[in-house]
Amino acid sequence: MRIEVHGQNIDVTPALREYVATRFSRLGRHFDQPFDVRTILLVEKTRQCAEATVVMPGRSFHAVAEGVDMYAAIDNLADKLDRGLLKYKERRSDHHRGESLTRSAEYA
Repeated sequence: MRIEVHGQNIDVTPALREYVATRFSRLGRHFDQPFDVRTILLVEKTRQCAEATVVMPGRSFHAVAEGVDMYAAIDNLADKLDRGLLKYKERRSDHHRGESLTRSAEYA
């Protein structure tokens, strides 16, 4: 997983880069194939916002989150992406949750 961090109206410090990397590291456990995460941290007056786009082969996810400070916005963003990727993984992998009677050949 490759993570890019960019800033608008904010200097992205090494501490912010490290925090984004640690929070987004849990996203890699959902898929075996590598994917890219492009993150934009932006500040507008009192608004602290974080955006991210996860690019996978054949699919991309985008999420936006706000917080009282930049670290809270990153936390909210990581939670949103985690829920979205987990929902996509469940939808993609398991369409038939149980066996029907016609498949199991056990008729009463």
